[in-house]
Amino acid sequence: MKIIVLMKQVANKDAVLRIGPDEKWINEADVSQQTNESDGYALEEALRVKEAKGEGEVVVCSLGPQSSKTVIKDALARGADRAIHIVHDTSNKLSPYQIAKAIADAIREENADLVFTGLQSDDASYGQTGVVLAELLGIPHATIVIEVDRASLGETLRVKRELESGWYQWFTYKLPALMTIQSGISQIRYASLKGIMAAKKKEIKDVTPSIEAFAGAQTIEKVYMPLKTKQTQILGNGDAKAGAVELVEKLKSEVRVI
Repeated sequence: MKIIVLMKQVANKDAVLRIGPDEKWINEADVSQQTNESDGYALEEALRVKEAKGEGEVVVCSLGPQSSKTVIKDALARGADRAIHIVHDTSNKLSPYQIAKAIADAIREENADLVFTGLQSDDASYGQTGVVLAELLGIPHATIVIEVDRASLGETLRVKRELESGWYQWFTYKLPALMTIQSGISQIRYASLKGIMAAKKKEIKDVTPSIEAFAGAQTIEKVYMPLKTKQTQILGNGDAKAGAVELVEKLKSEVRVI
């Protein structure tokens, strides 16, 4: 059983963000970085699947600059067996397709039984990389996974997916398959001192993606902070009943919440 887990380095949630001088991304010079939240849960679930199986290998894969090795080493300290680092200094400017293409090229020969990713990244929040990667690898995928039935693991795996309005769905997938994991699916473990020491001896394979992997996709034109504006409207011209009617109509046609 081989499980590949995709993990991304993102800006700390509490960091003060400022737009860079080129207006293409944030200024990351003085911003502390951390592991993308849902990716942490994806790793935890992969480790639990391996423990339930009693054998196997968990391989972490991260695309980003050299600073991404902090995320990789933390994953190795928490129990991952080895890592693949796709080195790219401007990964923040890549589209989900470009990222998925580079990852697919790097992990295809691993022939993994399972690929776990976080539901979405905390910075761009596209939620598309995992889905596109599954298509490029030619394997089925499940999104917004909130529970994994580890007892069912064999040639298939049964998972619980979150739907809208409080509904959920149990579905069985034939392996190999890709799962995008929702945050909060489990309790993430801490890296032990023993794990931190062991991580120093684990393999981190650096991969340089081909230029072709980044051809033909979207580009970021401009990043900017949302504009804050205020506007006051008087409804009903002093008549409460008429104002209520106008309010309901605006909620339907303009805000579209009812």
